Amino acid sequence: MRRLGALFRPSYAQKLSLVATVPLVAAVAAIAVLVAIQSRALAEREIKALETQLIEAKKAELRNYVTQARNGFYFIYGNAAPDDQEARDQVAQILSAMIYGSEGFFFVYDYDGTNLVSPRQTDRINQNWTGLKDSEGTPIVDEIIRIARSGAGYHSYLWPKPSTGEEARMITYVTSFPSWRWAVGTGVFIDDVLATVASARADVEARVQQTFLYIGLITFAALLIVFTTGMALNIRERRLADAKLKKLTQRVLDAQEEERGRVARELHDGISQLLVGVRYALDTARRKLDRQDPTAADPLGKGIETLGEAISEVRRISRDLRPGVLDDLGLGPALKALTEDFRLRTGMTTDFQTVVFRNRLDGEAKIALYRIAQEALTNIERHANASHVKIDLRGHKKGATLRIEDNGRGLPDSHSGPMMGLGLRNMQERVEQLEGEFRVDSPRAGTGTIIEVSVPLSHLLSPESEKASTQKVPA
Repeated sequence: MRRLGALFRPSYAQKLSLVATVPLVAAVAAIAVLVAIQSRALAEREIKALETQLIEAKKAELRNYVTQARNGFYFIYGNAAPDDQEARDQVAQILSAMIYGSEGFFFVYDYDGTNLVSPRQTDRINQNWTGLKDSEGTPIVDEIIRIARSGAGYHSYLWPKPSTGEEARMITYVTSFPSWRWAVGTGVFIDDVLATVASARADVEARVQQTFLYIGLITFAALLIVFTTGMALNIRERRLADAKLKKLTQRVLDAQEEERGRVARELHDGISQLLVGVRYALDTARRKLDRQDPTAADPLGKGIETLGEAISEVRRISRDLRPGVLDDLGLGPALKALTEDFRLRTGMTTDFQTVVFRNRLDGEAKIALYRIAQEALTNIERHANASHVKIDLRGHKKGATLRIEDNGRGLPDSHSGPMMGLGLRNMQERVEQLEGEFRVDSPRAGTGTIIEVSVPLSHLLSPESEKASTQKVPA
């Protein structure tokens, strides 16, 4: 089941390959079908034209045969009376002798349907064939007599070949001797025409199949190129992604080491020194107590005071790592506390303005905006040489915006792009994770820096979520 599930959940590279190959295969298949239909239709028209041309040539040949035969004995028929039996026998003898090729012959039927001349099938002579039909049900003798009565014309039907005895398609041309009530004609088998047409159709089908083969080979080559290119791009992108991941991992490790170094320095320079002072004061007080010195209370009080400073320092470091007020009261009070601590620590004047946010932002957005403000204030303290900082946090119809502005010396021209500092890159990456907007503006040297972060509405909690989150806040 897991394997089947994996098949229906393609990877990004597989999706990209499908997007590239499916339209190509569909387009090629449509082109192939269209080419096949058009080729077959055009070939069919050409084959029909060829068949018609060959049959018309056969018909012209038959008409010429009959005309020549009639001209050959017309002097007998033209001078004979309608009941001249001797003239009839003489003409019938001449027609019986007029055979040509391996299958050609002349035939004669009277208007009653009796066969009078059939040199290649003599067993049919003097028999009445009225009502004779071929295997397809086409009337033969009756239609020949009808054509003769109307003057002359062509008729097509199946007839046994004298050489094989098997039925084959035959075309006949019939004319009449009206005074004798004769239907005289000759026919030719057109199986050679049909064979030529069938061969042409087979050739067309072979060419269509060959075209399909060529299209398939071209499609396969195109798919191979797409697959190879996709694999190359995929490998290249994966290598770039691995390189970026390694770089990001290294940056994370560097940030962790930097944070650990900062905490270690604060512990060593702050709490460690305070605790050493407490230990020294307590040790001094112990020695004075051993001597029953009445001034032993002074170093003890100093130690208690120093211990209180150490406790405050521990709270400050803990607040920097994860401010409890951010979870308890929300982003606004946490930023206000951060700004106040910054003012007390640096001596810069600060101006903090906000609307009542409480816990309207989700946890991810709150911590991200708090860290961005924390990083920005750290940069201002270290590099800006500013005297005033303004922080503004408020919501609007598009989401929420945090704006931090100082009056320091501004940023150098290389503050964006590849030369962007680690702090600014961290801010930008946090904003990108929120799908928000990040802007850094330093109009000109000496006019300060503006950092503006916008968070989309998707990170604002609904009223129900806001109410539930508010109920968690202690009274």
